[in-house]
Amino acid sequence: MKQRKKSKYVHKAQYVAEVEVTLVEDDTGWSPYLSVEDAYKLDDVRDALRRGDLESAAKYGRIYELRPVAHQ
Repeated sequence: MKQRKKSKYVHKAQYVAEVEVTLVEDDTGWSPYLSVEDAYKLDDVRDALRRGDLESAAKYGRIYELRPVAHQ
């Protein structure tokens, strides 16, 4: 079983969180996959962003605010 780090991005409203997770690779047909803990971490970040709780979301990774570049 091999593990590697990867950044996952969670987008809600005008915010994006960059969260580092570990992908598990093995010889099964389900590979690569997240651990249960990392899946819950992504869910927690998504819920925090949905509530607008940036402080809680920032505990798991970097938070970015999306803004339009040009108005049409």
